[in-house]
Amino acid sequence: MPPVIARTREELAAVRSGARGALALVPTMGALHEGHRSLIRRARAEAGAETGTVVVSVFVNPLQFGPGEDFDRYPRTLAADLAVCAEEGVDAVFAPGREVMYPAEPEVTVRAGTMGERVEGVTRPGHFDGMLTVVLKLFNLVRPDLAVFGEKDAQQLAMIRRMVADLDVPVRIVGAPTVREPDGLALSSRNRYLSAAERATALALSRALRAGADAAADGPAAILAAARGVLDAAAAAEPPLAPDYLVLVDPVTFTEITGPHEGPAVLAVAGRVGATHLIDNVHLQPGPAKEH
Repeated sequence: MPPVIARTREELAAVRSGARGALALVPTMGALHEGHRSLIRRARAEAGAETGTVVVSVFVNPLQFGPGEDFDRYPRTLAADLAVCAEEGVDAVFAPGREVMYPAEPEVTVRAGTMGERVEGVTRPGHFDGMLTVVLKLFNLVRPDLAVFGEKDAQQLAMIRRMVADLDVPVRIVGAPTVREPDGLALSSRNRYLSAAERATALALSRALRAGADAAADGPAAILAAARGVLDAAAAAEPPLAPDYLVLVDPVTFTEITGPHEGPAVLAVAGRVGATHLIDNVHLQPGPAKEH
């Protein structure tokens, strides 16, 4: 059975009034792939397979794209997205136009704070302000009981959790594991931009994370050194990888870990291959640094 399609606030309100059980929201920018399918399945399980309601939003949010980024060429594949949602048993799809989400240019927005100026925020200033603003708008419009986000965007997930806590937003946030292609590349809507040669280079991101994870028992410095060795080799490849960052961070605050550390950590990496910006991360538990 195809999902109900809501394009306006009024149509969404009708969906919300007819929702049964717990309502789970999966916010997306479309171009749905297997990673999104995993989020939808998690949403269904969390809401209740027989009793809950799953809503997927599809909206390419202009506020989170900076100057020179790929807003205009970001893939827009609504017909295919609706087919994926139908296959996954989604109850409704909220696919608003820009004029519905932003009837006027917003004056009041969410500020991500210093957390949004770290890691990905260094290379994409303002990105997290725009992301949090649209997520909060979606929460207010859909009024879900829970929302599911992928762990591939680890900083995004951490910031949404912080926003919900700081602003007392009554939505339970669920993180779902990163889905990878057979060669290890994290699934992303941007992967379709990569040529065969660029894709081969891009695999260095996941290889660097594996190398870092393999060195985790030897402490933070060893983790970074192992991962950096893989990225340095990829920077000399053809086509080259242009790294944006490689950092070991606290998974809650995304502050950088620069010395001894006990407890969970996230090794995060990002880089550009050609014109395509890709991110990836792995959760790990550093051991004590080895003495030399």
